[in-house]
Amino acid sequence: MLIAVDFDGTIVEHRYPEIGPEIPFATETLKMLIKDHHRLILWSVREGELLEQAINWCRERGVEFYAINRDYPEEEKEKNQHFSRKLKVDLFIDDRNLGGLPDWGTIYRMISHHKTWHDLMIEEVQSATLTPYEELHPKKKPWWKF
Repeated sequence: MLIAVDFDGTIVEHRYPEIGPEIPFATETLKMLIKDHHRLILWSVREGELLEQAINWCRERGVEFYAINRDYPEEEKEKNQHFSRKLKVDLFIDDRNLGGLPDWGTIYRMISHHKTWHDLMIEEVQSATLTPYEELHPKKKPWWKF
C-alpha cells in the first residue's frame, strides 16, 4: 500500500518551525509499516532546510521514506507538466483528519487488518454490549458456515 504521512502534528507534536517531541509510537509504527512492505511518502508543508530537518529527524530514528512530497522518488516538478501536490496514494495519515488522529496502535491495526474507522467503532460497540458470560463463552459458528 502507498501511504502518505504528514510530519507536524502526526509524527511529532506541532511546534513548527521547530520539531516537537515525537508522538508516542509514531516512528516505531512507521518502521513496522515499512517492514510490512508498505511504501511511505513524507507529505509535509515543510520546504527547504525545514524539510531537510524533518527528513533527517526521521532518518536518525530509522524511518526512510519511499518519496518526499511526490508520488515516486524520480518525479521531477520541472519535467512533469502534470505534477501536482495531490498525491495518488491509497491512504493519508494526517492529524487534520476528520475526527483527528487516532493513536498509532489504532493506525497500525487499521492498516494491517484492513479495517476502517467505522469497522473499529462497530467492534467497540459490539464488545461493549456483551454480557460477562458472552465474553467468556463466545458463540461458535456452526461447522457448515465458514
